[in-house]
Amino acid sequence: MGLVELFLIAVGLSMDAFAVSVCKGLAMKKCTVSKACLVGVYFGGFQALMPLVGFILGVQFEDVITSIDHWIAFILLGLIGVNMVREALGPDDDCDETDDSLDVKTMLGLAVATSIDALAVGVTFAFLKVNIVPAVCFIGVITFTLSAAGVKIGNVFGTKYKSRAEIAGGVILILMGCKILLEHLGVIG
Repeated sequence: MGLVELFLIAVGLSMDAFAVSVCKGLAMKKCTVSKACLVGVYFGGFQALMPLVGFILGVQFEDVITSIDHWIAFILLGLIGVNMVREALGPDDDCDETDDSLDVKTMLGLAVATSIDALAVGVTFAFLKVNIVPAVCFIGVITFTLSAAGVKIGNVFGTKYKSRAEIAGGVILILMGCKILLEHLGVIG
């Protein structure tokens, strides 16, 4: 997997965290750099941790599943992407439940909820034999950056672009799943 593909997957995965960060920023009376960075650390940290856990789990089953790994990657990325698009097009009540609290309990819950998809991507990385340490670091940094920016964007602009970001993230993951399948089947080089 090349740097461009990894970047696109990182951006796609980070869109849920970005959307929640926008909501966090919207709820804040005053957005400071330290608050934006704290949100970025929670989301970036969990977006890096979850693919690592998924990778470790995936490696355990690699010998059993090697012959169908491309189908698993296609299905997992496709389902994650479709779910993101569906949620973006559904009722917009996410920001109603978000307050400006950055306490550990609140942030851990949000970080886990926005990074579950990354666990499945980590399983996919195991099947694709991705070099996991640079991949999870890259995903974590991208998510940190987008989440911290999302807090500021939400504080300034509100939720105008939240659903578009989730749709874009979902479409990116669907396209990456299709690319992996088509490459394995020899349709594209």
